[in-house]
Amino acid sequence: MNIGRYKNKIKRANRRRVRIRHQIRGVPGRPRLVVSRSIRHMYAQVIDDQAGRTLLGLSSMSSSLELDGNKKSQCKQLGLAVAAKAKELGVDTVVFDRDRYPYHGRIRMFAEGAREGGLKF
Repeated sequence: MNIGRYKNKIKRANRRRVRIRHQIRGVPGRPRLVVSRSIRHMYAQVIDDQAGRTLLGLSSMSSSLELDGNKKSQCKQLGLAVAAKAKELGVDTVVFDRDRYPYHGRIRMFAEGAREGGLKF
């Protein structure tokens, strides 16, 4: 891959991240649900930005989860699990932060799973 092209790709991704982060803030009544992904795994955190602490964190590698199927179905199952754990903590409304990723594929499946689990965003 061309080094210049790769650097521009990273710069564009960081600009998207900053632009989205300026618009989204998590407050105690409505924390931020952050989704991140890698080639193999998916990560999710529920964060209260005012207190500066993470309320909940799960990933597709968590030993407490039994995920099966392809990556998209695993993301949907992860969304359901995050919603269930957030409900236990008393969180039912969140702000969805998709980070720098476009809303399709695994990110979309995660969001649909979280909504099916009862989270509102």
